[in-house]
Amino acid sequence: MADEITFDDFLKVDIRVGRVTRAEPFPEARKPAIKMWIDFGPDIGERKTSAQITAHYTPESLTGRQVIGVVNFPPRQIGPFMSEVLVLGVADADGEIVLLRPDREVPEGGRMH
Repeated sequence: MADEITFDDFLKVDIRVGRVTRAEPFPEARKPAIKMWIDFGPDIGERKTSAQITAHYTPESLTGRQVIGVVNFPPRQIGPFMSEVLVLGVADADGEIVLLRPDREVPEGGRMH
């Protein structure tokens, strides 16, 4: 378990729902990955990211899917690609990432409570 934090610390992490508008392979990445463009609604807009999720997902299976991501981390250079958001997932029994998403459709940009 990670160190205990305060509720105010938790509130600093801005976790939102977005919809993948575009996804494509990322062959330049060190490990197999997919580049994604995610729409987080009118207040945040579209952000891009890459994720090592090729065990369970193809670019085609991601387009149109809602995902959950942290939108207030600073951008991070991943090879030739600038990642602007961190999509969230959980490792399965084999250590492969399964993306988190709402179990019902919700508006893009909705903040996690």
